[in-house]
Amino acid sequence: TYGGKDAVKNASLVIKRGEFVTRLGPSGCGKTTTLRMIAGFEMPTSGRIIFDGKDITDTPPHLRPVHTVFQRYALFPHLNVYNNIAFGLKLKVIPNGTKTDRKGRTVQLYRKYTKDEIREKVEHVLRMVDLEDYGYRGVSSLSGGQMQRVAIARALVNEPEVLLLDEPLGALDLKMRKDMQLELMDMHRRLGITFVYVTHDQEEALTMSDKIVVMRDGVIQQIADPEK
Repeated sequence: TYGGKDAVKNASLVIKRGEFVTRLGPSGCGKTTTLRMIAGFEMPTSGRIIFDGKDITDTPPHLRPVHTVFQRYALFPHLNVYNNIAFGLKLKVIPNGTKTDRKGRTVQLYRKYTKDEIREKVEHVLRMVDLEDYGYRGVSSLSGGQMQRVAIARALVNEPEVLLLDEPLGALDLKMRKDMQLELMDMHRRLGITFVYVTHDQEEALTMSDKIVVMRDGVIQQIADPEK
């Protein structure tokens, strides 16, 4: 609820592991707000968000097993492709065993990724999005479709269990949109992770999805397979 106005009302949805689920509806229908709640960028006024049986409603965004790809790419213009993708890994800490403190308590230890580990991960996702020869290109020299693939690679390098895509093809021309639809569908099949996609384009939703969630005025009106 924003200022007394309900942006999303009584929305209840179960998403299965590995599904490609698309939230479809006009601007202002609540689909992006719902996506932002899953990501942790918005707190629900009421209700809970459950992931794999665990309540993550109050979990901050950086600790959730999800990553978001935005329409406007949000790439760093001063960094090349490689460093755009590696940026988050350089800041991330990972478990590195435990130790016992003076009071006999077990303490979790953490470390940062090494340069070799970062390089291996970045090169792997560059191959996944067919940009293996673009690592040291400036992002300003890329086409819109290539920049979107870099944005997707930056999300995938963190190995999310769920990839959230907020109208990621909206800024592309028609031909590039069609090409990227096929690429995303192929990527989803290869990765096997859950995709939650937001669009107002009915044809796009019907083409790409395992399940479509139709929204209007903050209400889920229908949940069904594209064939239905």
